[in-house]
Amino acid sequence: MEQDKGLLYLFPMNMREKWKQVAGISDRVQEIRLRGERPVVILTQEGEFFLRSNGLMTRKIQEAYVMASCDLEEILSYMCHYSIYAFEDEIKKGYLTMPGGHRVGVTGQAVLESADTIKNMKHISYMNIRVAHQIKGAADRVLPFLYEQGRLCSTLIISPPGCGKTTLLRDIVRQVSDGNTYGAGVTVGVVDERSEIAGSFMGKAQNDVGMRTDVLDGCPKVCGMMMLIRSMGPRVIAVDELGGNGDLEALKRAASCGCALLATVHGDDLAALREKEETSRLLQARLFERYVVLGKKNGQPCVQGVYGKRFEGCNGW
Repeated sequence: MEQDKGLLYLFPMNMREKWKQVAGISDRVQEIRLRGERPVVILTQEGEFFLRSNGLMTRKIQEAYVMASCDLEEILSYMCHYSIYAFEDEIKKGYLTMPGGHRVGVTGQAVLESADTIKNMKHISYMNIRVAHQIKGAADRVLPFLYEQGRLCSTLIISPPGCGKTTLLRDIVRQVSDGNTYGAGVTVGVVDERSEIAGSFMGKAQNDVGMRTDVLDGCPKVCGMMMLIRSMGPRVIAVDELGGNGDLEALKRAASCGCALLATVHGDDLAALREKEETSRLLQARLFERYVVLGKKNGQPCVQGVYGKRFEGCNGW
């Protein structure tokens, strides 16, 4: 597979003509859904489209191109450098990370090792290409509220799905690492369990996460935080999507080592977090000094509020 980061280069050479128009508007494309013997679905900022056999997009299902299973298999094989076995560890987790930070979800028939452990995935018939969009400056509006006298406050981003929590976290990490108007640059350790923050490909971050940032890719948060602290000595630890068993205790250990914390969690708002046992305990631990709540306004992601350690609204917001 070619190492170009463009969307077009996710596809084999013999298919690229069909994907040229889609690749040309990749800044507006959010997802490309490929299913064997089903229409190709393209989700953009303007809504849902189907791919036609001539490479143009249409909203009419009757004009949609139906992807042959053999073509889907060829795309997967190309993404895996024609060695699916070499990507077995990623495939069994349900996704591949491509050059440019694009993530490809895969699913099919699971091969179980035990009742709750997947050994492998075979007969992959469904793929979801999530197009990477790094938005530099996404944190500009909230950044002034995350510092006190030049010191970064531990911050939790609360967001429903699809409201840009990882995009915001990534830009906070970048600006904290590089330094900004409100604080000098510091060393940041990112535990990127699902390769969504840095978008690492073969161990190298595809997204700009800052000059002083070290990334531990594909490692569970629980063991990854202390591993990074012991090996790299970060001033700040950043993780995405809290909620797993042991996450809270791992955060407590990281905080006790003197690290500021940057994290995200799924939720509509602070009230919703209080209603769930796991996230309620997270709030009760008072590990965070700032809470950034995301949502949507007129269908577009937005910051709905920034709150302090006692859940009060921050002055000036």
